[in-house]
Amino acid sequence: MPEMRYDIEWPDGVRESCYSPSLVIKDYFEENQAYDLADFLQRSRIALNIASDRVKAKYGFPCSRALGQLAKIEAAAARQTAPDGKVRTFSFDDL
Repeated sequence: MPEMRYDIEWPDGVRESCYSPSLVIKDYFEENQAYDLADFLQRSRIALNIASDRVKAKYGFPCSRALGQLAKIEAAAARQTAPDGKVRTFSFDDL
């Protein structure tokens, strides 16, 4: 399966490199765009669950790395003090 990394910046200015086992992220996000925090969370949940389901369909088990990435995103989002802040996406790199 094609894996990828994508870089984001949280509203508090912290940058993070994220992982997906599938290129489905590109269906939900564009490079160099800003998304409302709630929208970013919703899109991340959908995309990373689809990615995990694709791994399950191919290998018979969900992708723990995709679900772990989603847990990290949800935890980081919960730490944001500006709920109306924006999450910016940067580079998308196929692995």
